[in-house]
Amino acid sequence: MTYPLIRKIGSYTTLSEDEKRRLHDALGDSIRIFEPRRDMLREGEKPDRIFVLIDGWAMRYKTLPDGRRQITSFLLPGDLCDSHMFVLAQMDHSIAALSHVTASELSRDMVLDLMERTPRLTQCLWWDTLVATSIQREWIVNIGRRDSAERMAHLLVELLVRMRIVGRASDGHFDMPATQGDLADALGITPVHTNRILQTLRTANLIQLDRKTLTILDEEGLKKLAGFNTSYLHLDREGQHLSANET
Repeated sequence: MTYPLIRKIGSYTTLSEDEKRRLHDALGDSIRIFEPRRDMLREGEKPDRIFVLIDGWAMRYKTLPDGRRQITSFLLPGDLCDSHMFVLAQMDHSIAALSHVTASELSRDMVLDLMERTPRLTQCLWWDTLVATSIQREWIVNIGRRDSAERMAHLLVELLVRMRIVGRASDGHFDMPATQGDLADALGITPVHTNRILQTLRTANLIQLDRKTLTILDEEGLKKLAGFNTSYLHLDREGQHLSANET
């Protein structure tokens, strides 16, 4: 199996064969399956493990006392949930499966061992965490400054790019398990408004959404609507300074 995390890391650096083997073995050591809509980690729990998505989608979310939910990120194959949580006493948000999820479960000891034995993997995981933080900043801008149509367009392009990185998007289409309610909670709008925007994007021949499969029909048109700039995803391969010939 080629794990999506290894493929994603390969988009910005080059691992040696030994490093790939060590990471591959660690990812295959303990595999967990989660049913859709099941919590993987709950707010308030002590984080003692990291999940790395192999297949399926998950989400980070917060729930207000009155039950309103804010989705703060979508987690896709190859994403970690959440490496930095080891330094905190408890989870400050929850993580739940959106679809059927297959994930590697890495214990604290396993992660620390990987970091000790392969310093470049430590740098790679840190790089991945910084990119995730950059995505979070862009989501804040999305909700705070873009209008509803721009928010939707920006999110859909981002999902396409991120799925493409790990080989899960082909000819502009990919699995899309997020419901209109999920999109509404991610974008800070109502489900009714979400439906209206999706219909507008369909009518403009920018997207097609059919049975949980999203097809981007006009990627450049969607990027223009969103004002999308891929720089925040840091795909310029500057991470090649971590490559094998420098260790």
